[in-house]
Amino acid sequence: MEASDDAEAEYAAFKQKVKKTVYIDNLSPLATDAVVKTALGQFGNVLNVQFIPNYIGPSNMPAAALVEMENERQAMKIIEETADFPFMISGMPRPVRALPAEMEMFDERPRRPGRTIQCQWLEEKDPDFEVAQEIKYLVKKHATEASHLLKQQLAEEEKLHNKHGETLKANHKKYELIDRVLADGSARKLGNCYNIKLQDN
Repeated sequence: MEASDDAEAEYAAFKQKVKKTVYIDNLSPLATDAVVKTALGQFGNVLNVQFIPNYIGPSNMPAAALVEMENERQAMKIIEETADFPFMISGMPRPVRALPAEMEMFDERPRRPGRTIQCQWLEEKDPDFEVAQEIKYLVKKHATEASHLLKQQLAEEEKLHNKHGETLKANHKKYELIDRVLADGSARKLGNCYNIKLQDN
């Protein structure tokens, strides 16, 4: 009975943890624990950042993480703010997305009390064998399609990143030109030529 009570308490504590945890994706592959904590610290106290490993995709794909906040209210604040306004972390050209965490996202989730799982091999003569084969085929098909879409997404984000970089350089050159014109007196000469009065400040 005591073991059952402990399992119930552990599962209840885990459910509370899930409620105050946010799933964040579209993170830059370069984003670190400290970067995520700093970015989301404005919404409350970040207790833990757990990056979800990518075992099969390319290393430059957008990353995802589970971010545990101090309470459920802080977690909901992140979800609401990122839904209403673009929120960028670590220079990723695509705004991050925040969603409520789900139990299945956690590797260390405890077993639900009273739940049992049964596994068995299916023989070809089993009536469910064809269904299992179809599911296996669909899983492979989905993985191939997801990989193709991911490559397209990365290509689009690379284009957007390059475009942002070009815009930043162009704006920097404009400000440099304005500074030079003001510093060498060209702006005042042009103002006198066209009868435009310029302020000293």
